[in-house]
Amino acid sequence: MSETVLLIGTKKGLWIGRSDAARREWTLDGPVPQFEMQGVYAVGIDTRGDQPRVFVGGTSEHWGPAVFHSDDLGKTWAEPPEGSIGFPKDAETSLERVWQIQPGPADQPGVVYAGSEPSALWKSTDGGVTFELVRGLWDHPHRKEWGAGFGGQAIHTVLPHPTDPDRVSVAMSTGGVYRTTDGGESWSPANQGIKAYFFPDPYPEFGQCVHKMAAHPDVPDRMFAQNHHGVYRSDDGGAIWKSIADGLPSDFGFPIAVHPHEPETVYVFPLVADGNRIPTDAKCRVYRSRDAGSTWEALTAGLPDVPSYAPVLRDAMCTDSAKSAGVYLGTRDGCVYASADAGDTWTEVARHLPDVLTVRAAVVG
Repeated sequence: MSETVLLIGTKKGLWIGRSDAARREWTLDGPVPQFEMQGVYAVGIDTRGDQPRVFVGGTSEHWGPAVFHSDDLGKTWAEPPEGSIGFPKDAETSLERVWQIQPGPADQPGVVYAGSEPSALWKSTDGGVTFELVRGLWDHPHRKEWGAGFGGQAIHTVLPHPTDPDRVSVAMSTGGVYRTTDGGESWSPANQGIKAYFFPDPYPEFGQCVHKMAAHPDVPDRMFAQNHHGVYRSDDGGAIWKSIADGLPSDFGFPIAVHPHEPETVYVFPLVADGNRIPTDAKCRVYRSRDAGSTWEALTAGLPDVPSYAPVLRDAMCTDSAKSAGVYLGTRDGCVYASADAGDTWTEVARHLPDVLTVRAAVVG
């Protein structure tokens, strides 16, 4: 019998939500003792094998960052071996936190990627137990010019191509989108058409502040990006980007997510730009497009109808793979909402948690 598992990473630990196939009623476990008082900036769920593996990128104020995994849906956790992820001495820096954990393509069951602060890509070939630095990106001549966004200098999005293991795209703040076609040996910026209004040249080769990027596994060359001002779509794997912000109340926001079965359906959470960074019109609203960004509609049924001032961070909105698609979001005031009908209606999963940093959901069993 299947169930839906929802991982909720916060500034002070991990919570795990569980529901049946209907996803209308939820139980919530937490804080998980393993991660009490840790900042959980990344979670992941790998469903490629016979048994799902879940990941947590935790940051302890005492022990520092590490990647943990569980093979029983969070009941017990494996301690990572010492040095399982960390910069070599010649890099002359140290790992500050893990921002992203992303399973690789289906035909590479042991491959798991991680993105970190400072901006680096890591690859595991043993199922996410140990990670190696991808030197081709770390040694890129542009790296010294990558800046730090408000949240730090970090690779926060990793998109492996679902059928070509040599193709991977990443996004970082601030640096922009980069992609490889040779398994990570070389990397090229892929930012044509993405505006960086804060530069003298508003369309630079790199340096854009990408907040999040998403793609559909069945149409991997169609990619979507939410930027620091700007919502974009690419139909050629990131070679050229076009604005799809018309019809939104603001082009500023952090997350972007794609429907699991409809490549043209995409979700964003617009915010008042820059200084305020609160929901537009002080309303908790998800915006959905069913035509790849040509038109947008506000989704509000079941979301708070009182003034709301809590934004949704870049990794705190996701979808699941259920036949009736689930959509999930967590807010900075500790509320988590789930939709079992592609965003038409929403149910509250949790409230009064610490600041929600990341959410991931999957149907298992």
